[in-house]
Amino acid sequence: MKKLSHINNKGKAQMVDVSEKEISIRTAEAYAEVKVSREIFNAIKNNAVQKGDVLSIAKFAGIQAAKKTSELIPLCHNIFISKIDVELKLNSKKKTVEIKSFAKTSAQTGIEMEALTAVSVAALTVYDMCKAIDKSMVINEIKLISKTGGKSKEYKIY
Repeated sequence: MKKLSHINNKGKAQMVDVSEKEISIRTAEAYAEVKVSREIFNAIKNNAVQKGDVLSIAKFAGIQAAKKTSELIPLCHNIFISKIDVELKLNSKKKTVEIKSFAKTSAQTGIEMEALTAVSVAALTVYDMCKAIDKSMVINEIKLISKTGGKSKEYKIY
């Protein structure tokens, strides 16, 4: 069985030492969706949510969250993010807000957690901005879509 580097010789969790790893260009894409009621969907679409422009505010919340990932996830390294983008769009057929993120770095460790944090917090922001209308929203499908770089193989969900 492969020894996990997140566990020390006493079986306790530890932050991995990445100082010996080579710096490489790494990217990650993540996805989340928020299932909303017809009323919320129309309010977002018509920019009629009392708290403001849901899609724009959730986008910036996702970007800001990605930059704070190492403060939220205990064993996550603080890495320089050279690019983070968050896109939100409405899917009228599914009555969802679809959220995608793209993150890029040149570092010794991956950037998946930043991409996942971005879509997670963007989804929570959609929920927060719309909860006064209807609290039955469901956050679904938070997942890593792809990653590149580093010594492990590239990953792509599709």
